[in-house]
Amino acid sequence: MILCVSPNPAIDRSVVVPDFRPFEVNRATNAVDAAGGKGVNAARAVKNLRRDVLCAGFLGGESGQRVAQLANMAGLDGEWTWIEGETRTCTLIIDPNSRRSTVVNESGPTVTAENWKQLGRDVMKAAGHAECICVCGSAPPGTQAEFYADFLHNLQTLLIPVWVDASGMTLRAALTVSGIAIKVNDEEIGALVGEQIKSTQDALGAAKMLREQGAISVIVTLGAPGAVIAHEDGQWWAKPPIIKAVSGVGSGDSFTAGFAVATSKGETVPEALRWATAAGAANALSIGPGQFEYAEFEHILAETTVISL
Repeated sequence: MILCVSPNPAIDRSVVVPDFRPFEVNRATNAVDAAGGKGVNAARAVKNLRRDVLCAGFLGGESGQRVAQLANMAGLDGEWTWIEGETRTCTLIIDPNSRRSTVVNESGPTVTAENWKQLGRDVMKAAGHAECICVCGSAPPGTQAEFYADFLHNLQTLLIPVWVDASGMTLRAALTVSGIAIKVNDEEIGALVGEQIKSTQDALGAAKMLREQGAISVIVTLGAPGAVIAHEDGQWWAKPPIIKAVSGVGSGDSFTAGFAVATSKGETVPEALRWATAAGAANALSIGPGQFEYAEFEHILAETTVISL
């Protein structure tokens, strides 16, 4: 079982607007609500990759109840931590003609130190049969770096892989936890190291810097060029085939899911990177994060290559 923690889940409202024009009146052809947040998106992808999954995270108010309901309708079980306030709603405007998306993310309810301690207790309890834990996405307002770092320190005592997909303050906090595994995109790691990532070599160099700070493994996703990993056993670059992407929203979360599923099945690091890259690419073929078909994943996996760097 993979445990996917989303500290700041949401109702994801996907609105399809052909030829979307900002600052003008637009007409939608379709709109769909789904349980969202990066951890929930990753959980949906884990399920589509045919592995058991459990969701966790903060939920509050009527909108939180709606997230739990939508997750349940999607076949995603949850061990939620209930707090005061209303869970956020995030809007994804998808233009199928330009194949571009606009995302409007709300901040989420304010949390306290005690909320984080309770989340830690709930996740530790839920992780009894977990093979891997993925902590994905932003932290809600009120979160301080020490709250997040203490939460990760506790998860480390479980002696199972803990992957963090974060940016900004939470990423910096995660790097204070020795032995944590990090998944970031090129923009996130570039902002952290103060350099623009223009190539796989740039990405690998930045990943090595994070390993020197204590991360046990660092993956940098690059979009169409694929992803690189700096790991204690070696360094690899996985590259997907050329595809006609529909929407990249959620591809990073599907990538995380692919890596977690592969490692839980006992695959090697390069093979897990190949799985992750194929899952991220498969996600881009569909509207809605984590909504790809397993057959699409298998097809892309067969054409995804990995080389040692």
